[in-house]
Amino acid sequence: MKILNQFESLVIDDFTEKVFSWAHHSHTYYELIYINSGKGLHLLNDDVIAYESGDLFLVSPGEYHSFEIEDETHFTFVKFTESYFESKKHLAPDEFKVGSPEFLMEMRWLKEVKIVINHPCNEILRSTIKNLVIYSKHLNINASPIAYYQLLSIFGMIKEILRERNVSLHKEEFNFEKLISFIHENIYNREKLSIKEVSLFSNISPTYFSNYFKRHFGMPYQEYLDNYRVTLIEKRLGIGGLKLKQIADEFGFTDVSHLSKTFKKVKGYSPKSYIKQCLR
Repeated sequence: MKILNQFESLVIDDFTEKVFSWAHHSHTYYELIYINSGKGLHLLNDDVIAYESGDLFLVSPGEYHSFEIEDETHFTFVKFTESYFESKKHLAPDEFKVGSPEFLMEMRWLKEVKIVINHPCNEILRSTIKNLVIYSKHLNINASPIAYYQLLSIFGMIKEILRERNVSLHKEEFNFEKLISFIHENIYNREKLSIKEVSLFSNISPTYFSNYFKRHFGMPYQEYLDNYRVTLIEKRLGIGGLKLKQIADEFGFTDVSHLSKTFKKVKGYSPKSYIKQCLR
């Protein structure tokens, strides 16, 4: 099975197997997976989905998946990095100003249901996949506008399915400012800021929320929470009059020791050392 290297942003991997070569795994890139023939089970995150000829699956960075093959299966994997569509935005039609391919790849709704593509789109999809496979065998697919528009047509079909089911792309569009506001508003409520709750709020699957957050914010989700909590705690300590136990309770730490460890991890010194500095 082919994987992307540092010089590629798009790879077409077309192969047939009786037993899937890879154990349950994840990648740092996106995968569109088309089933040309065969049947079996697709294990995607916590779901098990029966697959057959003509099925299409979307796998995003950080998601775990594998296949249990029942009948010999002909797969086509379309693998691309986040930079692939980013570098070709100047070629994108107005249709994709809302609901970009990257956004569609990370929609939780498309992971939890089977993507059913009916006639005649199922035949168009089959032909499009075949075109991409043929092109990749003879020409440089990474730089090709032809391959780009072929790939866009697949996402156009997905958008049609979403419209038929009244799934609003405007309403679901990821809003970073809204997410940060949600985190800041609930910084004292650890339950509200669990990955399960915050992924529901942002409409991103819990299985790859952490990976998604890190790629877009430059740090792990938990590190962001710790940094913001410590920033607020520093202000509390600077004002004075509050005991560490009160502050620990306010921010949902298990005890003062838990607060102190987090504070020291972020700042490099303990809360008590900071208080002494403030009193000088």
